[in-house]
Amino acid sequence: MSKYGSWAFIGGLIIAVIVGLLNAQELNPTVALVLVIIGIAVGLLNVSGKEATSFLVAAIALLATGTASSMGVIPVIGMRLTAALGAIGVFVAPAAIIVAVKEIYDLARD
Repeated sequence: MSKYGSWAFIGGLIIAVIVGLLNAQELNPTVALVLVIIGIAVGLLNVSGKEATSFLVAAIALLATGTASSMGVIPVIGMRLTAALGAIGVFVAPAAIIVAVKEIYDLARD
């Protein structure tokens, strides 16, 4: 199953970057739903206990960068790159939520 999770991560990242670079205006709701579903799959299949902390730190960095760029804090990077970061955020956020909930459950269980 880890193999599918790896492919889901690579596919989701490629889709997010391409969609963001090609369409800087607004993320299509259907594409956003696909990215969310792939993100959930990545969170369930791809991130193990050892990798959870590193994944969550990286997800926080990506989401913070996307938020800062969308608020105009980083205007130099341009609309297309900002859109790509936003699409990556749509993909990574559900995976981060799944991993965080799994980590909290593991901590509470011990």
